[in-house]
Amino acid sequence: MRIANRLQNLRQALAAKASEAILISQPENRFYLSGFDGSAGYLLITPQTALLATDFRYIEQAKAQAPDYEIRRIAGNVADWLPGLAAELRLTSLSFEAAHTTCAAYRQLDAALDKTKSQVKLSPLDGLVESLRAIKEPEEINLIRQAAELADAAYEYVEAGIQAGMTEKEVAWEIEKTLREKGSQTIPFDIIVASGPNAALPHARPTSRVIGHGEPIVIDMGARIDGYCSDLSRTLCPGKRDDRFNEVYGIVLKAQQAAISSIKEGVTGEEVDAAARKYVEDAGYGEAFGHGLGHGVGLAAHELPHVAPDSSEPLIDGMIFTVEPGIYLAEWGGVRIEDMVLMENGEARVLSQARRI
Repeated sequence: MRIANRLQNLRQALAAKASEAILISQPENRFYLSGFDGSAGYLLITPQTALLATDFRYIEQAKAQAPDYEIRRIAGNVADWLPGLAAELRLTSLSFEAAHTTCAAYRQLDAALDKTKSQVKLSPLDGLVESLRAIKEPEEINLIRQAAELADAAYEYVEAGIQAGMTEKEVAWEIEKTLREKGSQTIPFDIIVASGPNAALPHARPTSRVIGHGEPIVIDMGARIDGYCSDLSRTLCPGKRDDRFNEVYGIVLKAQQAAISSIKEGVTGEEVDAAARKYVEDAGYGEAFGHGLGHGVGLAAHELPHVAPDSSEPLIDGMIFTVEPGIYLAEWGGVRIEDMVLMENGEARVLSQARRI
């Protein structure tokens, strides 16, 4: 990983915000900036210093994984050791990750700094590292592509054996087992297998419901390779497909195609969302498509960029995100088709290749 380049980009972003230093606590951000994947630790980054603080369990691991960092052994919570470190580095201000810092943690740290008569002023920052992560490096793109290929292969292997009479939980377990057997790390999110009326719930959990003939089954799954995720959704129908299924499935598929065709240099997330949403609305199902069209995928299964009605930021080369329109009808079921795309040379390249029906 290009840690030195990432640190340089972060320092430039901090300088633009007139921030003297930042404390990184969010796990994916910590890994992105250091290469350290232990479950506990903090990064303290200034224009001159890159310091990784962790407890005794991870000292040797940190030394091996984060050679660009000075490693410090800590104990207790952040309020126990940060005031002393801030004094050592002569900090007068310190930014922290607002989205990952609880109100209780902030109060404890603020009280500890006040107790030591520290002059450090705490200030929240939101989304700074996440914005850097949104533009993928070639190595990251390669890992996400591998994760997409693994998910494609696992889906097609399991899909061939899905039949009426199985339960949702049985199918979900077959998917997870196959993902792990084919080389995935821990799966990036809970697998969705939703059949019949359950498919009307966009984030349904697998149940003991027995899958019936001729009903929709929404499957949402992903793999993880060296920390990087994929995300894939397919809808299938065991047995004979009726006219309603064919109609809804056709609308969702064409809405996805319309959205992907609209992706070009400078287009915003809300414009891509609108391309799919207009097609669904014109077909009379606008109220049944209630979620955003997509989201970024990388170290987290859901990250920047957003592709939704309120996403005014432009989509640019190096971004990887999903395009996943859906229609969900109470008491009947739903259809969702989700693929990951890479912005490359001002166009969208579809990474997911698992077959559709």
